[in-house]
Amino acid sequence: MGVLQSYRLRVRRRTRLVRAIRKRRELHSIADRTKRIKPNDLLLFSTQRNEQVRLPFFLQYYREKGVSHFLIVDNDSSDGSMEYLAEQPDVSVWHTRHSYKKSKYGVDWLNWLQLRYAHGHWCMVVDPDEFFIYPFCDTRPITALTDWLDASSIRSFSAMLLDMYPRGPITDHPYREGQNPFDIACWFDAGNYTMTKNPDYGNLWIQGGPRSRVFFPENPEMAPALNKIPLVKWNRQYAYASSTHMLLPRGLNQVYDEWGGEKASGLLLHAKFLDTFTAKAEEELERHQHYSASAEYQAYAKRLRDNPELWCKWSEKYINWRQLEILGLMSKGNWA
Repeated sequence: MGVLQSYRLRVRRRTRLVRAIRKRRELHSIADRTKRIKPNDLLLFSTQRNEQVRLPFFLQYYREKGVSHFLIVDNDSSDGSMEYLAEQPDVSVWHTRHSYKKSKYGVDWLNWLQLRYAHGHWCMVVDPDEFFIYPFCDTRPITALTDWLDASSIRSFSAMLLDMYPRGPITDHPYREGQNPFDIACWFDAGNYTMTKNPDYGNLWIQGGPRSRVFFPENPEMAPALNKIPLVKWNRQYAYASSTHMLLPRGLNQVYDEWGGEKASGLLLHAKFLDTFTAKAEEELERHQHYSASAEYQAYAKRLRDNPELWCKWSEKYINWRQLEILGLMSKGNWA
């Protein structure tokens, strides 16, 4: 990387941090329990809007995986989810009515909270429909993984987003509050992924899966990015640049081996495609708060009106993380 490019990225990182500091004024504390955070606690950061039906299982899942405290921004929910979060003893919640789009799709808000509360902590940054799968997750908490990462002097850990879906039309499988979504959405694409390297940030750019083949079949390059770096040993000088797709400083994006080996990696099982998604897509399309003039949600809304089936003859049914490693979708690397 040249001197000029390095300088530009430093300026970009400082700009992100300045934006985060300014955007803190948009957040109003509803329940602040951050004084309970202990030095070695694993923290989880998220933004949410009208996700009440998902939150009970989401919180349960990550509590069982070792998360000690949740720091959540509520973007003006109207379904009672903010009030529900405020009642949880391990959750701190902030409310905002400001634009999700103008906050870099929530990145500014979470960058501020991490700047303020996360220094020195391992942090998860995930949406309420994303569930972290990692090597040995059936027997070891996330803190076992972060202990190994600390011992290996690794600061960030990648996880590709794996879209999960039911067999049959989405609306044929009603989801109940508190239910494990993967009792319904238990299928995934084992292949059908493309990968390129981002020349500026150095991260891998992954696309494909059911969203590419069903919602963007004629323009697969427009399909959403699936590469994520959701687990980071945070420093107050760090900043997410675009969702959890890439970070600054640039070295945090080096989560893969360029010389043909394998670094440990995980997956985020993505429970977007439940029966609640049709109404959610229409709502988000009306709000115009998403990337590229909400082109992604335009594609969702248009296709969902036909009640499509995402399952195909090449779909695989989810069993466990070892299955995903055999398929080459994640790796335990040299963690034993």
